[in-house]
Amino acid sequence: MDKQLYLSSSPHIHAEQTTGAIMRAVIYALLPACAVSVYFFGLPALWVLLVCMAGCVAAEALCRKIMGREQTWRDGSAALTGILLALNLPPSTPWWLALLGAVVAVVVAKQIFGGLGYNPFNPALVARVVLLISFPVQMTRWSAPSPGGSGLDALTTATPLGEMKTAVMLTGQLPSHSGAQTVDYFVGNMGGCLGEVSALALLAGAIYLFWKRIITWHIPLSFIGSVVVLGGIFWLVDPARYPSPLFHLVTGGLLLGAFFMATDMVTSPVAPVGMIVFGTGCGVVTVLIRLFGGYPEGVSFAILLMNAATPLIDRYCRPRKFGYMPRKA
Repeated sequence: MDKQLYLSSSPHIHAEQTTGAIMRAVIYALLPACAVSVYFFGLPALWVLLVCMAGCVAAEALCRKIMGREQTWRDGSAALTGILLALNLPPSTPWWLALLGAVVAVVVAKQIFGGLGYNPFNPALVARVVLLISFPVQMTRWSAPSPGGSGLDALTTATPLGEMKTAVMLTGQLPSHSGAQTVDYFVGNMGGCLGEVSALALLAGAIYLFWKRIITWHIPLSFIGSVVVLGGIFWLVDPARYPSPLFHLVTGGLLLGAFFMATDMVTSPVAPVGMIVFGTGCGVVTVLIRLFGGYPEGVSFAILLMNAATPLIDRYCRPRKFGYMPRKA
């Protein structure tokens, strides 16, 4: 017989995108944010980026070799984890802390579970939370931006979310903010983690990911939308105590989390309805932590909490089977 019939399990239609191509696309999308962070914080920011990337790649290569498994660092996932980790760290992070975070992200949060595709939590966020809880002083030491400078002699400052939290706790009211400050926040001229300082650069990268069809609208829109709606409700009730939705959008790690962290294909739901539930949960938890929690920022905790709920969401938000027809009574 000339023709043979091959039987195999799904999927039967393969996309042109490979794991390496997807990882490279996300890395390209993060380059504007990396460039802005280096511009505002100088050489320390570049050093944190390089140490985190090199540490993640080396940790994955060494870990895979010890376990006797095929090397996977060439697919770009380890380098991407390093970039995301660096964007979640202050520019003044010492090299040993960045390296420790790389080991936690790759070894503890990824390879122990079996490597890429098996980790239940976002590796970069796991490392950030571990470092934040273990080394709170180093992880909350923020540098004032110095556009175009080396950043080596930068002064310490507070983040906008930190200023808000402190003012509300001490006086019961928000600090005053001008329109010019809002523009600075949007561009990136403020203290914070490397990936928190430019909403403009993050939006540019997000547009690229949408254009390449790496991510869909479900998680980012539901994440950001729930923050705007819930934050807006509190703001309307008491604008002297609670910040406006615009303030929530342009400060902190909301956009980084919504477009680049919560959309992780491994740790987020599969079905569109589940993605919306996931994103909405992230937004609600983020606002509650920002307004009533002990930490000024809640994006990392919110995403990790919803990562834990992903299997349950997938179970109850299953898409209908192809050709499904409801039974007639």
